[in-house]
Amino acid sequence: MAYRSFISTSPDSTSAGEEPRPELSDIRRYGRMLVRRFVSQARAAERPTFRSVIAEHLGVPLADLPVVDEHWPAYEHVNVQAALDAWLEAPGRRHRLVGMADYRHRGPFGLADLLGQDGSMHHHGPRPGNVTRTSMPSGPAGRTRECLRAALVLVEEGPDRIALLLRGADPESEMRGVSVEAVANRDGLATAVTAALRQLALDLNVYRGQVVSFGHSTFGERSSLLRFHERPAMTADDLILPADTFADVRRQVVGVARNSDRLRAAGQHLKRGLLLYGPPGVGKTHTVRYLVSQLVGTTIVELTGETLGAIRDACSIARSLQPSMIVVEDVDLIAQERDHYSGQTPLLFTLLNEMDGLDEDADVVFLLTTNRADLLEPALASRPGRVDQAVHVDLPDRESRRRLVELYRGRLDVDLGGLDDVLDRTDGVTASFLKELLRRAAVVAADREPSADAALTVSADDLTTALDELLDTRNQMTRAVLGFREA
Repeated sequence: MAYRSFISTSPDSTSAGEEPRPELSDIRRYGRMLVRRFVSQARAAERPTFRSVIAEHLGVPLADLPVVDEHWPAYEHVNVQAALDAWLEAPGRRHRLVGMADYRHRGPFGLADLLGQDGSMHHHGPRPGNVTRTSMPSGPAGRTRECLRAALVLVEEGPDRIALLLRGADPESEMRGVSVEAVANRDGLATAVTAALRQLALDLNVYRGQVVSFGHSTFGERSSLLRFHERPAMTADDLILPADTFADVRRQVVGVARNSDRLRAAGQHLKRGLLLYGPPGVGKTHTVRYLVSQLVGTTIVELTGETLGAIRDACSIARSLQPSMIVVEDVDLIAQERDHYSGQTPLLFTLLNEMDGLDEDADVVFLLTTNRADLLEPALASRPGRVDQAVHVDLPDRESRRRLVELYRGRLDVDLGGLDDVLDRTDGVTASFLKELLRRAAVVAADREPSADAALTVSADDLTTALDELLDTRNQMTRAVLGFREA
């Protein structure tokens, strides 16, 4: 009997097809569940909503209250935060933050939606929660700034009351940019506040005077569309070009930049385009690095490879943060015929249109490089004036090769007694070839004298051996990737 009694009281004792019999413990559990649900719903009705929070703060009826908004691209998040921080720090201005919960994965919404939020919507939409922030790059060397993800900012200034909704980019909520929406307790105040924030975001722009490039990830919790780079440090001695070529390049970019005020006063335009063209490995990228190093205080926006599609954004930044320079390396990658784009405007024509759209006195340089000038010439010829000067960067002549050897030897002890023979045998090589020649000669010298205590000294024979290896038939592919032009 005891065994049968145990079976009848077990929750799993019901035979197949037999109705379960409620027990006292089941009733107690169900009662507790009902109580919890009742208490939860009762207390939820008393929790503040964004509507109640904003209404209490503004102290005016919310019906028909105008909402003013401003929008920025995703990469401006750090600048919007800088603007908001500076604006909130004004004397006599107080504020408090209200965080946001349950706003992701719910689709787009704005301040008007929060103002219309009633108790029934409270369970299904964004609700007040903890303030969350994300770190955004704000300068080179890993500098960052803490930025609000999504928050309500309630501001008091004397009798004025303002409510601001800031939202950062969030692909999970279909939010592709940064927005600030505002309502206020008197007419015109919200418009004045958002206009002030837009101006501050420009005045305090962290990209001004920096070297930046577009990254591959537009969104991300800890990433930014624009990446900072350290400005290279170079002198004229680090750039080995024929004297006339060097003078043309420097005058068109650095010379105009340093005389911009006088040129503008004389009615001369500052907008300019420079095309560097020539075979691979001759130093076009090195020339770009030199020009970037010389334009201290100029905003540099670099485009290359997969980021060439960001031309419009790059031009917008350059236009806003003058003086500036847009660097488009390997511009031939976007030099396609219109037919290839099914009627859409190809990127090269987009670039040329942006160049044409700038004011004549805009202090903006377009610096383009290419290995295939033949692909660009028809488009540039049909749009005269976009590129003011095309500079051919050719393979180094004999004197340039001598200077390159001196440059690349650096601190390496090299016997240059046979340098004339090396120069005779290296007609048609690139700077990259000579750099590899010096490195390979150092390896030959190290193998010849394997003692770790011996100072590394490259003899004339070591240099000749390294050159013989590079010119050997078995290294034909090596020469090709170093840019050597076979006779």
